Amino acid sequence: MKVGIAGFPRSGKTTIFNALSGQQADVGAFTDKVHLGSIKVPDARIEWLSEHFKPRKTTYAEMVFVDFPAPADGGSSGALDQGTLTQMREVEALVQVVRGFPDDLAEHAADPVRDLNNFKGELVLNDLGIVEKRLERLKKEKGKEREIALLQRCKDTLDAETPLRKLELAPEEVSTLSGFGFISRLPIMVVLNVGEDEVRGEMPASLRQALEADGLEGLTLSGKIEMEISALDAADRQGFLEDLGLKETARDRFIRAAYQLLDQISFLTAGEDEVRAWTIKRGTPAVKAAGKIHSDIERGFIRAEVTAFEDFKQYGSDAKCREAGKLRLEGKEYIVQDGDITHFRFNV
Repeated sequence: MKVGIAGFPRSGKTTIFNALSGQQADVGAFTDKVHLGSIKVPDARIEWLSEHFKPRKTTYAEMVFVDFPAPADGGSSGALDQGTLTQMREVEALVQVVRGFPDDLAEHAADPVRDLNNFKGELVLNDLGIVEKRLERLKKEKGKEREIALLQRCKDTLDAETPLRKLELAPEEVSTLSGFGFISRLPIMVVLNVGEDEVRGEMPASLRQALEADGLEGLTLSGKIEMEISALDAADRQGFLEDLGLKETARDRFIRAAYQLLDQISFLTAGEDEVRAWTIKRGTPAVKAAGKIHSDIERGFIRAEVTAFEDFKQYGSDAKCREAGKLRLEGKEYIVQDGDITHFRFNV
């Protein structure tokens, strides 16, 4: 899972990146450098299975963060440069960090709704340019009527200053558009970065209403505090959170929100060799989940032996789960559920 972190200068996006990834990238500097970081996704089920099986290897799901550089001109125009927009095509989701704290060094006062709308406008304008160029080229070709009609719908949507993720598309249309790298089709989560004294406050009503109007999810946190928390030992972290009146770190909240944003789940494989979490999209059939492990397993799929994690935890072994009727044999079209412990039978 690859998530891009973007925002205008002085929003604190690199501070958020550091808090999530545990890195110490320089903050407050306008560079063209892209910061990359990855974290293991905490999963109590993997911890329990690893303790149960004592495997040679334990592998958690991973989330990769990409911290995009701020605009080269300092952002006075509220514009993202083309290099950053191009890099955004490589991620599966975007996080826009908007500033909610006072900053004497910033050119403008904090205005999360303004930044939200400016960012949306930049993505829409980028995609509109791509559509117009393609339509101009298609005018010289024959037999492309369906693509022309689809792109015209995209243009109409973008002309209305509406992101393409709001455009209803048939599966074959999604496939047609997949090669264009439209950024406004990406799911977006908005992080409101607030000051230390507002970390327990409510999100401003104006921003909440703007998010609801655009169908976006929002999260409020203090990047500065969270970066300090991420640097603490695990033993000290909980006490610090309690002192602040927080129940969990921003990273835990963020990971959960990102999984929901991308509609992701994890199925599990477990044994003496390895305990592992595999991330797939909700609604994935068993044969496609098998391909996540290896293409040969998908190609030679015979059946899936499936036990829900909670059932395995209760009975403690495949044999006892089978006796209790909790180990099921499923075919290719079975929809894999979050927490399924799955063993694939295949023959190639």
